[in-house]
Amino acid sequence: MFKPISLYIGLRYTRARRSNHFISFIALASMIGLTLGVAVLITVLSVMNGFDRELKTRVLGMVPQATVSSGQIITDWPKLAEDISKHKHVTGVAPFTQLQGMLTAQGQVSGLMVSGIEPTYEKNVSIIQNHMVAGSIDVLKKGEFGIVLGKQLTDALGLSLNDSVTLVLPEATPSPAGVVPRFKRFKIVGIFSIGAEVDSSMGYINLYDASTLLRLPDGAQGIRMKLDNLFLAPQVSQEILHDLPMGFYASDWTYTHGNLFSAIQMEKAMVSLLLFLIVLVAAFNIVSSLVMVVTDKKSDIAILRTLGASPATITRIFMVQGTIIGVVGTLAGAIIGVVLATSVSQIVDWLNTRLGWHLFDAYFINYLPSYLKWQDVVLIVSVSFILSFLATIYPALRAAKVQPAEALRYE
Repeated sequence: MFKPISLYIGLRYTRARRSNHFISFIALASMIGLTLGVAVLITVLSVMNGFDRELKTRVLGMVPQATVSSGQIITDWPKLAEDISKHKHVTGVAPFTQLQGMLTAQGQVSGLMVSGIEPTYEKNVSIIQNHMVAGSIDVLKKGEFGIVLGKQLTDALGLSLNDSVTLVLPEATPSPAGVVPRFKRFKIVGIFSIGAEVDSSMGYINLYDASTLLRLPDGAQGIRMKLDNLFLAPQVSQEILHDLPMGFYASDWTYTHGNLFSAIQMEKAMVSLLLFLIVLVAAFNIVSSLVMVVTDKKSDIAILRTLGASPATITRIFMVQGTIIGVVGTLAGAIIGVVLATSVSQIVDWLNTRLGWHLFDAYFINYLPSYLKWQDVVLIVSVSFILSFLATIYPALRAAKVQPAEALRYE
């Protein structure tokens, strides 16, 4: 079977046991370095993609993407919601009234951001209904003072479905006994679990009950919007605000979580750059190992030249040898990286459970997400292939310049 002489000899050199073990070690180190660099780069990028996705789908699925609010209570909010929903980028609207307070139960206290909602509207803008572990937001009936809380909060306070809790508002009420805070008893009618910080900091009550607590007319403070493109939130909110009368103001997720999103993007870019340097160092190791191979094989090169091999043939021989190192290292790294990227979440969860670690309690989500993007894998593998190939050019050209007479003089 016909084989190109350069490919044949290059493969023989790659498989052969070298007399110089140091050269073999350098070649092996280059391959392992390339494997580790590619594997770690794929894994870390998948984790950063996971954080990015969870921020968009979970956290921003619970907090408002864009809102239009008024300093006065909006009694005709259904008409306002209908007008806002006509905007081409708005896919859902819902009224809201927000208040802050403290939740007390069984001698424990926790701060809470409470949102007054209309359940039928809230499903159009929030993912809460898809993450209920007990009860439902549909049970939030007008005047019944039910509340929906996150699982982290109920677990911390030792509460369960149908338990009673007391909501303490910061507004003080004058009484014959002096100024006392405002209290209201609520019944837990639902528990949700998003797996993010909102599980311990947010609660939901009926819109009418929120107005009653604040001693306001029946209505809403503002309209919350869900958009077809998160990144258009500032533009869309300002466009809608422009068409409304004076007294309204707009806000969007970039005010509340924009810094977090920017931090994730910056960390992703910096970590990618740093890990890319590992691949670059491994490629330079290929250069050093091939240079030493050329020095070690000078007599072989001279014999091939005397037998009629052209400088181009010699160049291709050593380019084949270096490229094989790059290809094997890159493919091995890609396989390991894909396996790790798809299983790192389960591995970390297992370690947290077995060893009692709480590695992600301080983050906006309480687990390690991972989202493998195949375009990232293709990009990383392609760049690694290119660097490996470029690393073979100088040593191969140096091998082609070996003069047979000088190389065989002392043989």
